[in-house]
Amino acid sequence: MDFQPSERASSTAKRVRAFIDEHIAPIEAQHWKEIHEARHGGDWTKWQIPPRVEALKARARAEGLWNLFMPDPELGAGLSVLDYAFSAEQTGRSMMAPEIFNCNAPDTGNMEVLWKYGSAEQKAQWLTPLLAGEIRSVFFMTEPDVASSDATNMAATAVVEGHEIVLNGKKWWSSGVGDPRCKIGIFMAATPNPDAGRHSQHSMVLVPMDTPGVEIQRMLPVFGEYDEPHGHGEVHF
Repeated sequence: MDFQPSERASSTAKRVRAFIDEHIAPIEAQHWKEIHEARHGGDWTKWQIPPRVEALKARARAEGLWNLFMPDPELGAGLSVLDYAFSAEQTGRSMMAPEIFNCNAPDTGNMEVLWKYGSAEQKAQWLTPLLAGEIRSVFFMTEPDVASSDATNMAATAVVEGHEIVLNGKKWWSSGVGDPRCKIGIFMAATPNPDAGRHSQHSMVLVPMDTPGVEIQRMLPVFGEYDEPHGHGEVHF
């Protein structure tokens, strides 16, 4: 396989690098300094998004440096995974940059799931505002009581009851759940079925964050920091 960047990949990566150097790098240290000095700690209810973030996002979008991860040319840049990698290498050098280009985790992965598997209604309600950078999302995978990187260990469940799906369980290290713009989550669940194999008892469920029973318990610190204003939370369902 040829891993050399295409002409378009090189051009896009250079434009991304130039944007970072001109608009992000000069203000990034001050950006994080101000957030740290706000000293909200783990109280995510006080977290706010500095206005400069939305201003930079608007500038990047106006310059066509937006949704670079999305291979569908009608929804994003239309780059291949290989071609996008060269731009991702540039944004990965800055804590601030991925969001400015709407290429931030976990939103990119969640958008890809919605793009490939979402219904028309789900795409209209959640994918469209995510692609526009208007809302944020979270992926609920890791659990506190089991080694949940192996999905067969999942303890959290999703059970169909009538016309509803009832979720029960605990998730933590749910990145981005403290962001005040986080409106939707994807919940990885066990779907108990004695007639199915152990690798055929799982599903992913879309969960609006204002759903009754979704309760953020706390933000979890990493080396004493809470990664404001995004956070890594423990959530009970």
